[in-house]
Amino acid sequence: MMHVRTSTTLTYAGARAALDAAFAKATDLGLALNIAVCDGAGTLLAFARMDGAFAHSGSIAIDKAATVCGFEGIATDDLYDGLAGEDAVVRGIANRPGIAAFGGGVPIRVGDDLIGAVGVSGGSAQQDKEVASAGAAAVTTKEQR
Repeated sequence: MMHVRTSTTLTYAGARAALDAAFAKATDLGLALNIAVCDGAGTLLAFARMDGAFAHSGSIAIDKAATVCGFEGIATDDLYDGLAGEDAVVRGIANRPGIAAFGGGVPIRVGDDLIGAVGVSGGSAQQDKEVASAGAAAVTTKEQR
């Protein structure tokens, strides 16, 4: 039985690469959003509130990123879809502090390792996911080179 394991860790530089790529994608789409990047444990590493972004959606972006990590890398829109029809579960999860089970949170993976997540809030669920995915891709694409 193994008592320890080696894991890959997202650095601040990696978090900034994700943040910058997500910021650029949001700018290209003409959106003002909040963008959060967490490490694999769901701890915030980088955050930006773009000019004109809704102030209250900042904490939602952070919650989306942390939710992905807390549910072992399940994107928040997939979590939402997976809970559909489970009314008691949805009410329980939706009422937990820090849980955001709707689109806009995506994992950052290197191979099979969950190393972090990007959470975005302030647009539609689809827009938030598109921007978050651009951020995550900036880390995984660079890592694979």
